[in-house]
Amino acid sequence: MKKTPVPVLRLPRGPDPNSRGFDPNSPRFIALCPTSIPASSGEGASIEEEQCSRSELRERFLRTLIKMTNKTVHFDMHEGVQVEARFGASDIDVLNFQVSELQTPIGVQKEALLRCQDIISFSFDV
Repeated sequence: MKKTPVPVLRLPRGPDPNSRGFDPNSPRFIALCPTSIPASSGEGASIEEEQCSRSELRERFLRTLIKMTNKTVHFDMHEGVQVEARFGASDIDVLNFQVSELQTPIGVQKEALLRCQDIISFSFDV
């Protein structure tokens, strides 16, 4: 009997070796996650609200990736290309999706990596 590999979803390490968070004052955080709220001394509650919202959205997205595992997913790509595949896993930075049985307009690919920057949207049946 062939065993199915289990995808591993890892969150990046934060500035503190024991945490999974990010220091909002670090150059990496500022470059990758610019806030839409201007920083000022009276805006502390707004920044906390935004951080809470971002955290909730990130958790929802990660839970969606987990639910997609081993399900047929429909991907809408650039240039109007639509493909379907069985979702396998995502890399740690969510830059690529590993899929199986990729059905493209020109044929079926047994295994493939889809670059997330090429994907406009995706959907699957729950």
